[in-house]
Amino acid sequence: MNDDTHAVWVVAEQQDGRLSEVGLELLGRAQKLAAKIGGPTCAVVAGHRIAELAQTLIAHGAETVYVIEDERLGTYTTLPYAKVIADLAKQERPEIVLFGATMLGRDLAPRVASSLRCGLTADCTDLRIGNYTDARTGKEYQDLLHQIRPAFGAAIIATIVSPDHRPQMATVREGVFPVPEPDGSRTGEVVAVTPALTQAEMVTRVVERVRSEKNVDLKGALVIVSGGAGVGSPENFQLIRKLAEALGGVVGASRAAVDAGFIDHDHQVGQTGTTVRPKLYIACGISGQVQHRAGMQESGTIIAVNSDPDAPIFGIAHYGIVGDLNQVIPKLIEAYRTKS
Repeated sequence: MNDDTHAVWVVAEQQDGRLSEVGLELLGRAQKLAAKIGGPTCAVVAGHRIAELAQTLIAHGAETVYVIEDERLGTYTTLPYAKVIADLAKQERPEIVLFGATMLGRDLAPRVASSLRCGLTADCTDLRIGNYTDARTGKEYQDLLHQIRPAFGAAIIATIVSPDHRPQMATVREGVFPVPEPDGSRTGEVVAVTPALTQAEMVTRVVERVRSEKNVDLKGALVIVSGGAGVGSPENFQLIRKLAEALGGVVGASRAAVDAGFIDHDHQVGQTGTTVRPKLYIACGISGQVQHRAGMQESGTIIAVNSDPDAPIFGIAHYGIVGDLNQVIPKLIEAYRTKS
């Protein structure tokens, strides 16, 4: 593959032979980006004993999968992973390279970008193809990657471009794109890559891995009941928990509620938290600023409970209840239990 193919790469993260979901999410968006610039969609996966992952990546949209397999890549460490991916990118010269904004992706992507001497936009919440005109020189650029992310504490949404250096690189938050439906009939090319590793990259050895699982699964929840600053206190969040429990859902929160100390960050929904698409989303005491709406507006049904009739959340809610949540939530619980 040469630099005329305008390839869009997704670096597919895996651990212990299991693909991270964010890589599959990115393949769906990569297909759309590649179609815009007339190039192929490719995936890159590195590790040990991972050859079977190629078919999963092809089923989710990859046309070519580069499999970088080596026993020394069995456990993730920064230097060898960064070298093998950067070496491959120097050889194949993709137009765009995407990583998940996970702990691994946030560690790996800057190293690769530094090696390739290109830009990197972190924690994107959207990716598009568009044109750009340099206001200083008047030079026009066609079909650039528009890398969209919140900035200045999520006070604004910034669009960032890298007009003069390739590849264009970004890390993308989990959950902002849906996972494409797999198609087992798809076929693609699998390219086995032999990495050129030396002892210089193997200076770090993993002695032990300790994992701490999140105590809430917002991405997989079908029902989410979220509380905002309007809940008023950590104690009042018990109302949110009771409603979520009654509906068989999980508890979410706005950034304002997290910043106020009402609940921990694992529950945060929005651009600086988790992007969700449940069948039912109930927003209680959440004003509905753009940063929160961007993280939940694709929910199947949205119910908003707020004492302010002019709250922005009502602009996207399918059903709105204007009232004191301390009175409304107990009535919702009672009504649901009565009908159940």
